[in-house]
Amino acid sequence: MKALLLLADGAEEMETVIPVDVLRRAEIDVTVAGLTGIAPVTCSRNVVIVPDKSVEDAVKEGPYDVIILPGGGGGAKNLSESAAVGIVLKEQENKNGTIAAICAGPTALLSHGIGKGKTITSHPGVSEKLINSGMYTYSEERVVRDGQLITSRGPGTAFEFALCIVETLKGKDMVEKIVPPMLLKV
Repeated sequence: MKALLLLADGAEEMETVIPVDVLRRAEIDVTVAGLTGIAPVTCSRNVVIVPDKSVEDAVKEGPYDVIILPGGGGGAKNLSESAAVGIVLKEQENKNGTIAAICAGPTALLSHGIGKGKTITSHPGVSEKLINSGMYTYSEERVVRDGQLITSRGPGTAFEFALCIVETLKGKDMVEKIVPPMLLKV
């Protein structure tokens, strides 16, 4: 199985690294694709992450079982404004593939018209924008899965978010296999 995480300047570090790590522990091949190429990306707390590939190169190696959008205000804004991200998300939605967005990441779903009519959640700081769009039913649950769309609230929910992706792709048995060695309390 393959996952594509779209990384943009201003992304939230934990919402980037935790899903990548957890999915790799679950034997899912994760590609971190830089929105502006393979140059190091400065995240919201000044942690620098080097993408594996550019979005353009990563897309050529698809299809992917899940597309992941980390949050972070600046990162989500960059994902929202990218035509390339819109194309990737629309193709994933059209093939009924899984899309996962955390924190402010769901604002990119809104910008690109993804998940109309679905129940979602987000960071409280962007909830009003999503609610007022009239496009979604909004929940304050920590992680929400509605069909093939997974959303979550923020850095403190990153493990739950990642485990929901793992369970969606590989089942509960894989979650039960990877949680104990991480000493994660779920």
